[in-house]
Amino acid sequence: MNRRNFIRLAGGGVVLAAGGAGVFAATRSPSAALAPWREAGSARYADPRLAALSYAILAPNPHNRQPWMVALEGDDSVVLYFDRDRQLPHTDPFDRQLTIGLGCFLELMEMAAAASGLRVERVLFPDGEAAAGLDDRPVARAIFTRDDNIRPDPLWPFVPARRSLKEPFDTSRAVSPEALAELLAAGRYGFQLGGTVDMGEVDAWRAFTEAALRIEIETPHTYRESVDLFRIGKQEVLANPDGIDFTGATFDLLRATGLFTRETALDTTTFTYAQGLAVVLENCRTAMGHVWLVSGGNSRADQIAVGGDWLRVNLAATGLGLGFQPLSQALQEYPEMADLFAQLHDQLAPDGGTVQMLARIGYGPDVPVSPRWPLETKLL
Repeated sequence: MNRRNFIRLAGGGVVLAAGGAGVFAATRSPSAALAPWREAGSARYADPRLAALSYAILAPNPHNRQPWMVALEGDDSVVLYFDRDRQLPHTDPFDRQLTIGLGCFLELMEMAAAASGLRVERVLFPDGEAAAGLDDRPVARAIFTRDDNIRPDPLWPFVPARRSLKEPFDTSRAVSPEALAELLAAGRYGFQLGGTVDMGEVDAWRAFTEAALRIEIETPHTYRESVDLFRIGKQEVLANPDGIDFTGATFDLLRATGLFTRETALDTTTFTYAQGLAVVLENCRTAMGHVWLVSGGNSRADQIAVGGDWLRVNLAATGLGLGFQPLSQALQEYPEMADLFAQLHDQLAPDGGTVQMLARIGYGPDVPVSPRWPLETKLL
């Protein structure tokens, strides 16, 4: 969501008392929910596996569901599990996107380990897997070993600054073909990474991604899935540091006055709904380029590897100063999206394969980090 402009929801009707405005605004940041970003890799994690995991929990993932649970095994291993309470049954009915998020987690864990001189050997789905959805069996078992020859990944320095930028991009600032080429060279798992910064093509992609986003919002069960995950204001974010967060003085006030609640967001007759729709569609309209990833297969192992490459592309964008926002609506496997899903695959995978990810790129403002559950809450 476009946080910066969302104040328009209030129609200019919310006013702070001048004497207390600065103090109130200064106390609205949910700092405890942002602490995992500050504490990643800190001395409190004496076990190198925990240090690596403290970075892994910062990985991008759908709707910020953070679907990982981990167990330490022996002196050198980590076992990754899927938290089934984090499923997105309407927009991700086969857990494909959530599996990709777990792949981002594993890739970031390995990067963090390498930065500390550790190599990670992973075994995916050691007890088997299910095509229809993830279950309680392990997603991966990872073994950590000391390796004096391993070097930090070139993308590692960009981890603390990585964001999913849900703000309008600067339409006066083009993305160069050279920057796009650098993004598309960031993968290491052999997938087809593609993209465009040609403005004629970008205009078509703007319209396509807007149409897909509109379908997701105007389909009641898929939109409700997102709204149920809204965290509006500081207290809600502190209570549940996941989902789609709206933080800052503006959102606390809008919530307190009843102008922005889950109920008003769901009511299609309200100003809140209409303005919110306009705000999120604006992001699609300011894209200055698009990137995508196509895989030949669509196994769980493929999806895990897709997550690794998608994280790498995001980090490469961060290193170039580019904003990066996934726009995965047209990739979702539910009936109302079927026509756009087919169109997308006809265009990007005409000879077969699965379009796994799609994002817009461009130059935008600096934004805060997203809330995270502390690592301790993710340990079994």
